[in-house]
Amino acid sequence: MQLIDTHVHINFDAFEADLEAVRDRWRANGVIQLVHSCVTPAEFAKTQALADKLPELFFSVGLHPLDAGSWQADLDDQIRELASSDRRVVAIGEMGLDFFKADNHQQQIDVFRSQLQIARSLDLPVIIHCRDAASMMRQICQEFWSEFGQIRGVMHCWSGTPAETQWFLDLGFYISFSGVVTFKNATQIQAAAQLVPIDRLLIETDCPFLAPVPKRGKRNEPAFVSYVASYLAQLRGESLDTLAERTTINARHLFRLPVLAPVG
Repeated sequence: MQLIDTHVHINFDAFEADLEAVRDRWRANGVIQLVHSCVTPAEFAKTQALADKLPELFFSVGLHPLDAGSWQADLDDQIRELASSDRRVVAIGEMGLDFFKADNHQQQIDVFRSQLQIARSLDLPVIIHCRDAASMMRQICQEFWSEFGQIRGVMHCWSGTPAETQWFLDLGFYISFSGVVTFKNATQIQAAAQLVPIDRLLIETDCPFLAPVPKRGKRNEPAFVSYVASYLAQLRGESLDTLAERTTINARHLFRLPVLAPVG
């Protein structure tokens, strides 16, 4: 069984002491590729250095909505240049809207729109963070589509309602579920996960955050994406092998990942 973890943050300090052991565990658990999501362009060099050591690691570059206050005109050019500088860059992001933790709504919207333009000009998909902002996110994406054309991308660590999920499926997005879907009280997310077509489904850890059951409360790591896959397969009434195969195909299609032989 092969799996792709489509959203990790392995550059964080939480992994500094034992990254090699973490790597060995994800390889032993069938994780053959990972997409590392930068939350600021300042992470790019460290992420690039990690990818030099880990042939299965690909990455994105962008600015997280909670960092929208740091946006300056030169960041637009910086993200473009970084994204064009390395063939392992497979997306723009993590970007989006977070109205739960910050109230600078218009600033977030402006920065999000700027990054949509970058992704469109480079023909790269977007990795979207959306928290308590689904209606505005839908409006912006619809407006962008009407003016410039469809956006390729994924709604990452999805926690929306089934109705909101359908909005973004209708816009052509993939929907990615993290360990949150395994939480006992996540009934809304579980309902959303059941309606996503198998050809639009992705899995992720968002590590080091949000470890799935039965590892909840511990540091999350890429190996634990197998628990997300197993839970989703049971929830959706699919075999684990089928879900693993389809989510791997989906990740490769969205991010244009090369087919590599498993490492290690």
